[in-house]
Amino acid sequence: MWPFKSKYQKLTREEVVDAICQLDKQSQELEDGLLEKQNKVNELMEKGRKETDKAIKLLYAKKINVLKKEREQDVQRILYLLYNSQLLNRLKNAIDDNQFFKNNTKMPLNKLLSDQKGLAKFLNQALNIRIAAEDILTDSDELFNAIEESYEKNETIYGMNEQDNALLAMLEQEDQVASEQELYEVNEKQKNVETKKE
Repeated sequence: MWPFKSKYQKLTREEVVDAICQLDKQSQELEDGLLEKQNKVNELMEKGRKETDKAIKLLYAKKINVLKKEREQDVQRILYLLYNSQLLNRLKNAIDDNQFFKNNTKMPLNKLLSDQKGLAKFLNQALNIRIAAEDILTDSDELFNAIEESYEKNETIYGMNEQDNALLAMLEQEDQVASEQELYEVNEKQKNVETKKE
């Protein structure tokens, strides 16, 4: 084993988070400066367009070029800080993962998972019990289906006999007579209305 402890072993999550916060703060300050310089460039461009004196126009142009170079440097610095911050975030995630897996492998139930032979025996037993239970259910389902398919409906209870047919025919005839009577009454009313109009 390596005799010296790695400097990363002593590194705490809080230190990494503090470093990330400092980088974010620096990056934000530079971004604010970028916006300020852009506004200044826009202002100088506007003045340059309106100015008639060539010497003052040259002065504005030189100021604009200086500001543009400063902006380019600021962009480079922000990109550097962002990259640095990205790497520190990865380091923070590694610290979190390290702590997470250390904590979870120490849990008593997780230690059971290290006994691979015992786990395989238990899982096979559980699978066999499941298969047997499913077999019982499928056999019962097939038995239900077979018995229900062999069942024949009792026509005297659920079917129609001669008396039912005669009663149905009478009811249908009464419905027909009632609808014809209703139609006749409507026609008579219509005729009465037409004769009154004349």
